[in-house]
Amino acid sequence: MQEVRGMRDFLLKLWNYSESINRENFLSLLEKNGSAKLLDLGCDDGEFTIEASKLIGTKIVYGLDVVEERLSKSEEKGIKIIRSDLNKELPIKDDFFDVIISNQVIEHLIDVDLFVEEIYRILKPGGYAVISTENLASWHNIFALLFGQQAFSQTISKKSHVGCKLSPHYCERTGEWAKNKGPIHNKIFAYGGLKEIFELYQFKVESLLGSGYYPMPTRSLMKIAGRIDPRHTHFITVKVRK
Repeated sequence: MQEVRGMRDFLLKLWNYSESINRENFLSLLEKNGSAKLLDLGCDDGEFTIEASKLIGTKIVYGLDVVEERLSKSEEKGIKIIRSDLNKELPIKDDFFDVIISNQVIEHLIDVDLFVEEIYRILKPGGYAVISTENLASWHNIFALLFGQQAFSQTISKKSHVGCKLSPHYCERTGEWAKNKGPIHNKIFAYGGLKEIFELYQFKVESLLGSGYYPMPTRSLMKIAGRIDPRHTHFITVKVRK
């Protein structure tokens, strides 16, 4: 039991490294443009939206989400909010935005085709989108499957996290799973799938970066390994242009 707890703590540390590298990768793909109209699909509380807007240099910032409480927090930060469900057509006119971002959202959607189609529709010609998600083909997901456990990135129950006892959602002391308080993962992408779903809808893929490389024990080693082999990283981030 002690060994299992130690492994979960180690994996949690690697997750934190992976997430911070992914944030760096994502922001590195944004371009300076003081007049750009920016939209964050799944903006949550707007914290990341504002960080992205400052890097771009624009004050024309929109955030879309379905959770009222999170939208209110975004609005408090000066973001123009749009209430909508990303599994439906968006209440936005064609060719409106220069930049669209969406971080760790696409995996929660049911209709991924509609999501990609709508991004294409509302982007201006020449505009670009940056999308990030978890990677089904990451080494820690592969290892979990090899041992007969559920992949870390997958969610199979709406009630609770189940299936992988190395997950930080599992408590060895009580033998209980944490209740799933957030939206579940409906679609988990691998490197090739994320690239090709956007190519299917006529986007030009400009970059595809990986971040987080298990079991590399340090952040610097993770960054190096992720550049060499992005196909097996924890997170994958794609930049596409209309």
